[in-house]
Amino acid sequence: MTSGRPLSGPVVGPVRSAEVADSGLNRPAAIGKRAAFYYILFFLSGVPALLYQIVWQRALFTFYGVNIESVTVIVTAFMLGLGLGSLAGGRLSKAPNLPLLALFGAIEIGIGLFGFCSLSLFHQVALMTARAPLPGIALITMCMLLLPTLLMGSTLPLLVAHFVRTTHNVGESVGGLYAVNTFGSAVACFLAAFFAMRYLGETGTVRAAAALNIVAGSSALCLQMLFGNQPSRHAESSNNDASRAIPFRLGLALSGVAGFIALAYEIIWYRIYSFAARGTAPCFALLLGCYLGGIAYGSLFIRDLCSQKLVRDSGRTIRTLVRVIIWASIASFLLAPALAFAVRYIPYFAALPFVFVAAALLGSVFPLLAHATIAPADEAGSRISYVYLANIVGAASGSFAVGFVGMDRFSPMTLSLILLVIGVATALLLARNVNFRVNRLTHLGFAAVVLVVIFSSEIFSKLYERLLYQRTFSPGTTFQQVVETRSGVAAVTTDGTVFGGGVYDGRFNTDPIHDSNGIFRAYAIDSFHPHPAEALMIGLSSGSWAQVIASNPRVSHLTVVEINPGYLRLIPQHPQVASVLHNPKVEIVIDDGRRWLVRNPDRKFDLVVMNTTYHWRAHASNLLSVEFLKLVRLHLKPGGVHYYNTTGSGEVQLTGASVFPYALRVWTFLAVSDRPIQVDKNRWEMCLMRFKIDGRPVFDLSDGVEREVLSRLLSLAGTIAGNPSMPQEQNMESGASIRERWKGERLITDDNMGTEWQ
Repeated sequence: MTSGRPLSGPVVGPVRSAEVADSGLNRPAAIGKRAAFYYILFFLSGVPALLYQIVWQRALFTFYGVNIESVTVIVTAFMLGLGLGSLAGGRLSKAPNLPLLALFGAIEIGIGLFGFCSLSLFHQVALMTARAPLPGIALITMCMLLLPTLLMGSTLPLLVAHFVRTTHNVGESVGGLYAVNTFGSAVACFLAAFFAMRYLGETGTVRAAAALNIVAGSSALCLQMLFGNQPSRHAESSNNDASRAIPFRLGLALSGVAGFIALAYEIIWYRIYSFAARGTAPCFALLLGCYLGGIAYGSLFIRDLCSQKLVRDSGRTIRTLVRVIIWASIASFLLAPALAFAVRYIPYFAALPFVFVAAALLGSVFPLLAHATIAPADEAGSRISYVYLANIVGAASGSFAVGFVGMDRFSPMTLSLILLVIGVATALLLARNVNFRVNRLTHLGFAAVVLVVIFSSEIFSKLYERLLYQRTFSPGTTFQQVVETRSGVAAVTTDGTVFGGGVYDGRFNTDPIHDSNGIFRAYAIDSFHPHPAEALMIGLSSGSWAQVIASNPRVSHLTVVEINPGYLRLIPQHPQVASVLHNPKVEIVIDDGRRWLVRNPDRKFDLVVMNTTYHWRAHASNLLSVEFLKLVRLHLKPGGVHYYNTTGSGEVQLTGASVFPYALRVWTFLAVSDRPIQVDKNRWEMCLMRFKIDGRPVFDLSDGVEREVLSRLLSLAGTIAGNPSMPQEQNMESGASIRERWKGERLITDDNMGTEWQ
């Protein structure tokens, strides 16, 4: 946005020249002092906008799901609002006597007022529309986000138009304002990662953002009263293309290409860094903060360049731009393999400066493009709104093409190669239109491009193994299978260990005798549930749990909801679980689990099972919060049980045992219900002795080792009262004991998000 999320993009463009002969020269010192006030204003404007984006996306994902369709709808809605807002701001900026600074202030106050009530609005609308089809949800989401994002998008052209009246230099005005606004957005990302989301939650963060909007807006109104309007200067012709280094239409096209490349790379980088970070929530905010900080630094550098060396020399501007595009393309291409190399020695977050460097090169292009495409004699605010809109359209296209389509079909290496070719082709196109002098730096850049293309396979070799090297892997460990979809990365090692999104996600194993994945917890269902006929499982992963539950003779139907279809391509290659995909008792649905429950209110189950991922991962609290447990309760039949993995978290256990009156912990799993949960050892033993998978008994009672395993497993039923000789994690525990042991811990809610940001 701008005044939110800056133009995410490597916008490609050169600078203007002759007509700005007087721009920046011999300006009075008062102009520089006055500019400082505008910079502070736009810095403050950038902070709340990114806080809104992080919180609103998180909240809307909770309501509408975290699958790629929801992500695409929400991102597109943001982009659409910003683009339309930019056009509106550009039209308003044409009025010569309009108090632009006062209008900017009023808009900031309006954004703040919306921010205060935004989460309540989203919640109420989501409750009424959650069952709508995807096109309906897309329209509803866009309507909810249209007003605030339209207001946010309008601020850049308004303030640029006001500032150009002071500086009479488009590159300096856009570069300076764009830089400070983006720096504000970068600061917001770090605030969200280290403080706001952790201590304030969603509601507190949004309220803090709204307060900043109102401060910025009130300050702008005061400055308007202090300084008044800036005099507007008009040239003889506002459409004199001869005064520009780049024709306006070509500038728009370049802006679109720039936005496409930038958003595409941001998506690729997030996938890579998220995999290395094991899917932690702060990863996105930290990466985005470095990305925006880099763009801001690049814009700031170009601001100074435009006010000094590039004021008159349009040819020099384009030559600079060509070189920047080439090196930005190379740096962006090499970022993923550079991270994979670095994490052998340092934590992933210590490698975030790589993003800063690449983004700085990309970010330096936008103010150059504005300077080259728009003359101070033009209606600068109106013109910049069109350049901004083109950038947003390109960014939205990049998000869709790479995030929604490309990730399903191509690897990060292939996508990066495509983007490298687009960037270099753009640079060559520009070079043909000017008297381009090739120097050593340019020769070196083209040579580097050739080299990275030739050796791209080696550079990206075993990318995902190297990303996990420091935390998880020992030298020589490799992935036997890697499946990449737009929903994420699923990989399997040679020993059958599954990694989803960079973190352990189970093993291909259904054998309780050689229990390498805690599969005994799936067999324990018969110890406490007498009639699990109709079952729902949220999350498929390796299919091991689904295979055990579907093979249970007392289960008549199993519905499985899985968000990542990539697992369906892994399961057929593992004999232990392959048959689950063809079991007539099993129905598999690709969807976000929470969204599926909301959209199917009439489905009721005897058993709801989730082998939930680690409680600290991004969006994990969507399946662990008080609100989600209340949603599950509506889908349980009388006597139904919800059985899910707490991954050892006291907060998760206390939350479940507080929402439901009855609870039973089975190692790391928690069973909760509205009716008493009774452990029946005799029933469990009979069920285990009859249990078969693919026609083969699970326990061979003629084998002494297997009889011993069965006996040890059944002994768990006697630990519910507490066994001093057995660690807490390896026994059963009642709900009363859980509530006593974890009293004082907070309950997980959608608002505080549990330990995601801890």
